[in-house]
Order: sequence, then structure tokens, then C-alpha cells
Amino acid sequence: MGFISVIKREFHFTRSLKALMAQVKEIDPDAHVLITDDIEATVDQYPNNDAFHFEGNTLSYTDFEERANRVAHWALGEGFKAGDCVALFMENEPDFVAAWFGLSKIGIVTAMINNNLEGAGLAHCLNIVETKAVITSADLAPRVDAILERLEGSPALWDWEGAVGKSLNAALAEQPLARPDKSHRAHLTGKDLFLYVYTSGTTGLPKAARISHARARRSFRIAIPSCPLTPEDRIYITLPLYHVTGGFLGLGGALLSGASVILRRKFSASKYWDDAADNGATAIVYIGELCRYLLNQPEHPKERAHKIRVGIGNGLRSDIWQQFVDRFQVNKLLEVYGSTEGNIFLMNIDGKIGAVGRIPKYLEKQFGDVRIVQFDIAEEQPIRGADGFCVAADWNETGELIGRIDTDGPSDFSGYQDKEATEKKILRDVFEKGDAWFRSGDLMSRDRAGYIYFKDRIGDTFRWKGENVATNEVAETLSQYSGIKTSNVYGVEVPGTDGRAGMASLTVDDQFDISGLRAFLAKELPPYAVPLFIRIEPEAQTTGTFKYRKVELVDEGFDVRKVDDPIYFGAMGSEAYEPLTEDGVAQINAGEVRV
Repeated sequence: MGFISVIKREFHFTRSLKALMAQVKEIDPDAHVLITDDIEATVDQYPNNDAFHFEGNTLSYTDFEERANRVAHWALGEGFKAGDCVALFMENEPDFVAAWFGLSKIGIVTAMINNNLEGAGLAHCLNIVETKAVITSADLAPRVDAILERLEGSPALWDWEGAVGKSLNAALAEQPLARPDKSHRAHLTGKDLFLYVYTSGTTGLPKAARISHARARRSFRIAIPSCPLTPEDRIYITLPLYHVTGGFLGLGGALLSGASVILRRKFSASKYWDDAADNGATAIVYIGELCRYLLNQPEHPKERAHKIRVGIGNGLRSDIWQQFVDRFQVNKLLEVYGSTEGNIFLMNIDGKIGAVGRIPKYLEKQFGDVRIVQFDIAEEQPIRGADGFCVAADWNETGELIGRIDTDGPSDFSGYQDKEATEKKILRDVFEKGDAWFRSGDLMSRDRAGYIYFKDRIGDTFRWKGENVATNEVAETLSQYSGIKTSNVYGVEVPGTDGRAGMASLTVDDQFDISGLRAFLAKELPPYAVPLFIRIEPEAQTTGTFKYRKVELVDEGFDVRKVDDPIYFGAMGSEAYEPLTEDGVAQINAGEVRV
């Protein structure tokens, strides 16, 4: 690349980055302006624009807000007030959005529950936020009903149709369409709580990350200058709205720009291009696994007969990035890095394949709140020098990404509902006495041009099917099954897939019967957390301090040629684990078995 080309590239990068950062930094957390006000402003400006295209129906911004207003008036009638929590346990649909928007109009905090959960995990997520009510759909209501006795505070169960709980549709039909008086939320500022969004973290059950209105106002704006979005755009969203990528980047970008959302209840690889082309999608929201699923599909007649000009998301692996661009002609992909609860945000604005973002040396001062520090893999802690402070990683050296915590600016860290869990994510006295930094839990490296690359997750958590799987949660569930004495859970690589598939190494007694294990796990865990592979060991492999050894187990994986212990495999959709053979391993490695 010539000198002039380099100058032009850097000028474009700097201009784009400053435009993006301006959107983020203009938000004043002390102002009495909430994300609710921003969305109402969009409704006022674009009342007749289509807000949602969903299952053959279209909802204008006016229709959408009137639905939300009914929710707000219903909540007031139920006696709920600002600061109370109401949980949403639903699949993607416009009413999911209307519900949290309506609740926010009177200052109620919404807990966005992963709709894959059930049993103990679902009860835990509802209890830790002290929810006053659960809003769900007819098909999911039985899961809530099954754990009602475990819920603290006796929250009311409302499903839209009234199949199990009270009928929300019937109650809303009696409510007015007008906006509730703003006085119900006038005392709130950007620092106040807007949502709980759940994340597995590194250990244990899901944690409720606290999302303030100011944080949401920043996150919802990200796609607008970067894509960029206009009121004429149509954003195709197949990712769950209870997660940040679909619910903040995609949905938020539409709600603050006046664009339309083409919403699908669940992702379908076979119907993706029909949906996108037939509904005139101009932008998509992705995760890496979604892109890989599409590439694994046979050629579709509409896979290039679309108007999509940009995609925004995360987790796109470098090995399929160019394949996706070439095959589907989506020429602009904006890779974003961040976490639900974290204060670090990066974006690969100029499309460098494999990078999650860029901090060039000449802009370091503007990004002084993001660093990579040397990391001890064995101790799972940043390395400290003789002076007691952390050591910055060198160029191309892998270390942990951390972000300075600024309680009064865009680098705030609200943490989790669990204070102990929050404290574990804070690194103190990092570069000077008294400073505090958010620990991302991610190992990264940075090259001399400033591009930052994701390397791995710290600890035991691994990603599978676009979700974080906490090994302790899976192990604790396994321990409840008759005959299992110990369980050691970890992730193993499967060729041709993103993330790591779950595998559990068990020690068992005579009461153990593997024939019922998969059905038990399917009942207690989300689908993505159910281990694909089970290994039965005579004794658990532990260190001298009785910590489970995982390095050797991960290395051996499910290769039956390396392992004398019996290994079992539970294919997607199967009801039981079956003994794994060398032929079975070969089929999995060749991608002939769906995992």
C-alpha cells in the first residue's frame, strides 16, 4: 500500500472512530434523560414508519408505542412502581420489545430471561432480581409454572394468552393508548437501572448484569454512525433479543434511527435468505456461528438476490470471514467487541479480517482506559512487577484485556446484582494506587498497527452455539444425577465449528445408568449447555491441591484412539448417549454428524 493510500486509510479510520466515540461520550449519566425518552422521540419523528415486520404482519411506530403504553398503564394498575422488577421470559416477537419499553415508561426494571432456561437455572434467575411478576408466552408458561413454588416473593405469572397464568392480552385490552404521565419516571437519571441482562460469567449460575439507562443509550447508538443507519433501512434480526448483540446493536439501532426491524422468532439457516430478500433487508446482525451455519447450507437462489449492504456483530472467525463476503456479497462487516456487563468497547471499523478492533498508537491517549496486561495462565491472574503493579503486554503478546473504571463517564461498570461477583471482576492497584479496572476475562493481543485479536477465554467458561457455558453450573447439575460421584466439565474443539463443545469426565458408582442421563440434562439445562460427550474415568484426575486437571483431558478430547476410558456421544436431537467408536469420531470430524 502506497503512502497516499495509507494516509487516506488512516484519515477515514480516524474520522469514523471519532464519529462513533462522539455518539458514546455525549451521553450524560446525570441527566434526567432515559433510553425511554430517546425511543419516544423516534416515535414522534417517524410515527408512520414501519417498526416491525414479523410473521407476515407489519407494526408501525405508532402501533408499537400504543402497545407499550397499554403495558405501562397495566403495570400501574397492578401497583408496580419505579424501581420494581418484572421479568420477561419470551421468544422474539414485537410484544417482547413493547413490554420492556412500556415498563420503562414508569421506571420499572425489566429482567431479560434466556428463553432456553428451565428448572433450577430459571428459578435462580428470577429469584436474584426479586421480580414482582413474570411475563411469558403460552408455550413457555408451563416452565415457569413448574418452578413457582421455588420463587421468592410469590411473583404473579402472566402469559399473553392466559393458557397457564393470567391473560395479559385481556388485561391490556382494557388499558388506554395514551402515554402515561412522565412524572412516573421524572426523578430518574441515566445512572438508574433499566434492564437486567444475564451472563454466565466464569463460574456458577447465570449472573444478572445491571444495565443503566445511560449504558443503554450509548449501546443503542453504536450501529447508527458505523453502519450507518437511516430511517429507510431494514435490519434483519434472528438473534435473541435478550442478548446484547440482537437486542442492543440491532434493535437499538433501529429504535433510535427510525429504521425497521425484520424480526424472526428464531434463526433458521434454510429460510434466512428468503426472509432477507423478500422483506428487503439492508442490514443484518450476526454472530460467528450464524455465518458458519449459512456457509454450510447448500446454495440458495436468493443468497445474492438481496439488498444487504452491511452486517454488524461479533465472533466472526477469520477462516470464514472472506468466504462469507465472497459467497453472499455482504461487503461490509463490522466486528464489535464488548461484553454484557463490561466497560470495554472495540470495533473493527475498517474490516481487518480476524481483528475485533483497533487502537493505533497515535490514538492511545483517547483510549487510555483500555489496556492489555501480561497474564499468568497457570495462576489465572495478571502478572505484577517488582513494584506490585501490572505489566503492560508487548506487541503481539497475549494478555488479559482490561478497562479503567470511570464512575462518571462512558467507562462505568455497574456490575452484577451479586456484589461478590461484581468485586471479582474488578482489578485494583493496576498501574497506580487506588485505580480500578474491569477484568474482561478475555486473552487478547495487539499488533504494531494497533489491531486487537481475540485469543481465548480465561478459566473454564467456553462458548458454544453463541452462548457462554459455565462448567461449574453443568457440573453441579450432573452431581444431582444418581450414581455420579464426580464430574469434570470442559470444552473440546470440534472441526468446522466455532467455540468448544461440552464434554464431561465422570466417575460413577453402581447406581449410575447412562441411558437416562441425556434426558435428565435436557430437562435441567439449556440445549447449548448439555455436554455432547461423556467420558467415564475410574478416578478423577486432580492436582496436589485437589483441583481437577483439565489440560490433559482437553488435549485428549473425544479421540477414542487416545483414550482407554469409554466415551459416549449424544448427537443433536438424540434422546440418549451412545458409545463412540473410531468411525463415529471420523464422521464428527468430517462434519457428517450434526453437532
